[in-house]
Amino acid sequence: DDPSLAARPVIVGGGRRGVVSTACYIARIHGVRSAMPMFKALAVCPNAVVIKPNMEKYAKVSREVRRLMLELTPLVEPVSIDEAFLDLSGTQALHKTAPAITLMSFADRVEREIGVTVSIGLSFNKFLAKIASDLDKPRGFSAIGENEAQDFLMSKPVTILPGVGKAAAARFAKAGVTTVADLRALEPRRLFSLLGSDSARLLRLANARDERRVTPEHETKSVSAETTFDTDTRDPQVLLPILMHLSEKVSSRMKAKNLGGSTVTLKLKTSDFRLVTRARSTSSPTNLAGRIYQTARSLIEPELSSGPYRLIGVGMSELVPGQDADRGDLADQSVRREAGMERAVDELRARFGQDAITRGLVFGARAPAEKPRRS
Repeated sequence: DDPSLAARPVIVGGGRRGVVSTACYIARIHGVRSAMPMFKALAVCPNAVVIKPNMEKYAKVSREVRRLMLELTPLVEPVSIDEAFLDLSGTQALHKTAPAITLMSFADRVEREIGVTVSIGLSFNKFLAKIASDLDKPRGFSAIGENEAQDFLMSKPVTILPGVGKAAAARFAKAGVTTVADLRALEPRRLFSLLGSDSARLLRLANARDERRVTPEHETKSVSAETTFDTDTRDPQVLLPILMHLSEKVSSRMKAKNLGGSTVTLKLKTSDFRLVTRARSTSSPTNLAGRIYQTARSLIEPELSSGPYRLIGVGMSELVPGQDADRGDLADQSVRREAGMERAVDELRARFGQDAITRGLVFGARAPAEKPRRS
């Protein structure tokens, strides 16, 4: 979108009180990492350009890339908005070429038609394919063959195994385990004493074994949205408009997925990072922003005397197909009227943008606006 940023460190995230959503590779060289608090990211990379996330654009690009994936194989398992597993087993006859050539052509097509680059890892299981995809970023392609997998893993640090974070690595280090080879040399009882029931899984991965299959499109269990404030607050004139805005986001995402939900969850994080969650069931499944907000408001009102809060979130669970949402009582026309009004609002926003029409409650929000930061 902005070629002038091509050679600059760029961070995508909220204000100084938020966290890093992602960062370009130049920023990562300086030590910026996803999920890092923004104030820490700006401390290690003070010249970074900070851009607010544009989830609508990211979701659109993700759908376009996934469409091209599905032309290669029906076995596509999304892991996140920018990552997926593909199973190309048995497709060589269809594509009339080896999987490696198919994937290189796919990467070229994504860059040519959609304008984004991809990194690809090819291997005989999900664990090694993921590792391969991280070997040559950005815009890379790496493969780990079955015959070389054992030797490849042996010299790698034990932290290459998923689930081995700082705490587990520290326990391993005390036991003299720093590489995958060290882990494989441990007696099973010793490994179990270090990691408990997770030891069997790690030992399988250390031996390049991963039986997980690629399973298409996980079933959505919940839909949520949240935001972090620049300044801690318990002010209802700040919290309630933002709660309405988040309810609209959740509603929009549910409608896009043709889903309704029966349970509203409120999430709050206090200034000392204590997490508070409250949940309540609606009288019937819904995906209407107004109904989500009213339930969420009933949950937050008893909490306004506590706080202050640094984060607020809204989620919907107990999901049902969209056609089962907001059916209402035949004698009660209010649900139909509300659904009709929201359809009209949705249509206006689809034609003229999200800011084409704004609820008075949201418009009157006192939360300070955040601007992109450029240096």
